[in-house]
Amino acid sequence: MEIKDLKLKDLKVDLKQYSRHAEIPIFFACDEGFVKYTMVSIKSIMENASRSRRYHIYILHMGISIPAQNRVTAMADAEFEIEFVDVTEKMESISDKLPIRDYYSNTTYFRLFIPEMFPQYRKALYIDSDTIVVGDISELYDHRLGKLYAGVCPDRVVAQTDILGDYVEKVLGVKREKYFNAGVMLINCDQFRENHLLDEFLEMLHVYLFVVAQDQDYLNLICKDQVLYMEPKWNAQVFGELACPVEEAGLLHFNMAAKPWHYEDCRLAEYFWKYAKLTSGYGEIKEGLKNYTDEQRHIDSVSGEKLIELAVSEINKEDNYLRKMSKNAGKSEEKLALLKHIEELEREGRFSEDADTNPPAPVLMPEDINYLSRSLKSKTQTKYAFKIARWFVNTLIKKRQLIIKDYIGTENLEKVADGAVITCNHFNAFDSFAIQLAFEQGRLKKKKMYRVIREGNYTGFPGFYGVLMRNCNTLPLSSNFKTMEKFITAVDRVLQKDQFVLVYPEQGMWWNYRKPRPLQKGAFTFAARNNKPVLPVFITMNDSDVIDPDGFYVQEYTVHFCEPIYPDPAKKRAENVKMMRDKNYEAWKKVYEDTYKTKLTYTCDEQTEENVKIAE
Repeated sequence: MEIKDLKLKDLKVDLKQYSRHAEIPIFFACDEGFVKYTMVSIKSIMENASRSRRYHIYILHMGISIPAQNRVTAMADAEFEIEFVDVTEKMESISDKLPIRDYYSNTTYFRLFIPEMFPQYRKALYIDSDTIVVGDISELYDHRLGKLYAGVCPDRVVAQTDILGDYVEKVLGVKREKYFNAGVMLINCDQFRENHLLDEFLEMLHVYLFVVAQDQDYLNLICKDQVLYMEPKWNAQVFGELACPVEEAGLLHFNMAAKPWHYEDCRLAEYFWKYAKLTSGYGEIKEGLKNYTDEQRHIDSVSGEKLIELAVSEINKEDNYLRKMSKNAGKSEEKLALLKHIEELEREGRFSEDADTNPPAPVLMPEDINYLSRSLKSKTQTKYAFKIARWFVNTLIKKRQLIIKDYIGTENLEKVADGAVITCNHFNAFDSFAIQLAFEQGRLKKKKMYRVIREGNYTGFPGFYGVLMRNCNTLPLSSNFKTMEKFITAVDRVLQKDQFVLVYPEQGMWWNYRKPRPLQKGAFTFAARNNKPVLPVFITMNDSDVIDPDGFYVQEYTVHFCEPIYPDPAKKRAENVKMMRDKNYEAWKKVYEDTYKTKLTYTCDEQTEENVKIAE
């Protein structure tokens, strides 16, 4: 056929044939310890694949040794190219945001980067390393995806385990029969790139942290209703009832804790060993089976129990993903962004930072303030400010914008009649009003309670709120050293006169945040230096039936006055500071756990949490 006779239809046929015979990209992700099992999966692919096609196998990793890489790349032949790709730099940019659980590792997230890192591919296969491919892999690759994001198979473990089925339906909002296993995916790279699915995943990390199936949960949400459900034989999970007769399976997936290389009686293990014998890692794998201990088997057993416990915990969680999304409908975007930022601060262990972005405010200079002024003008302004403050609080209560459900332990307030440092968790601009009301209703109503406030609250608020901040017995901090000297002297004078100082030792305000945060030492230093007790106050919350203008439930407050904490005369000041701070935190923690019926945990890792406590 001459060039001038070439028709468009002929060109289309040629392109179709070219596409069909282009190389098939297959991706694995593993670490050093899993290389030998990845080799077995690769060998099973090579033994059963059509030799009329070409294949490029990529192994995504973070620092697998060169000798280990060489063992795998030595398996390559005329039709199979094998290449290692280090994704360390990519992972380090987001690793602090990724939740990791039990036997999962960072490698489970690698598949998400395939479309962005390999722009030359329109689609690609991702396969977990704990698989044996007994069919022709090219048949799996040749599924047509159109505009769908991926080709997948339903997760048979979820479908056959009631608790896990309840989890995906009640936490993710995905029907159990539609929830897919992400261990075998035919990824539509074009659609992942076009719809910015990697960005969507990274954005969702700020919305909710899934801890049960981790990135598989994210993928099910991101790809919801946009997947091709392939024949179940292409991901026959070795659990319960197989998705198809074993002789019809194209791929066997040993995705639960019981692996054939750990358990001699593992179901369908013969398929694994058939190909393991053909690899250079066979001896090492057999040795691993022989040396697998009862303790390790117990850990496997416990990991399954933990999975169920996590699922139950998420189902019962008051603000699990599905409930959170339902509640967010019609809510203020500004407040939602604030809550997202608070979640980010907690994950990163930045507990003392303000969640709100406060505008720059003037520095409070020594000449701009006369702490504890007793001038007639000052007294008049304070009297007037308290009068309008009481009117304001009464209005909030009448309109149910401030709801105080109960006071618990008020007898502890009366135990410290000779003055104290009052500490309180800080979650709302109005939280001090709840303490002030209790203070005024008891037999301490003739005493004064001073509030330590931010510099910007004193110098940056105009109008009505500015009047309250500058005149209602407030003690503003300052970024100026000389002003801080005056502040410290003023706090000491208040305590030495047997009055009260309210301090927020968490420092920053986190709107409607219910957990106690690690405490700064300032409040406890003042108490220890002036030989005064600390009175820990912790305010718990629950949703009322009132919706605020931002679309959120107004919180009902229960104010808990804990037992006073006294300095020990036998201890040095620094020792008392630490002792009182630790006891304050434990008192708050007990109230939190007793009220909410849950163990206090943070989303940052334990080491970060411990480092924060030590630093503060």
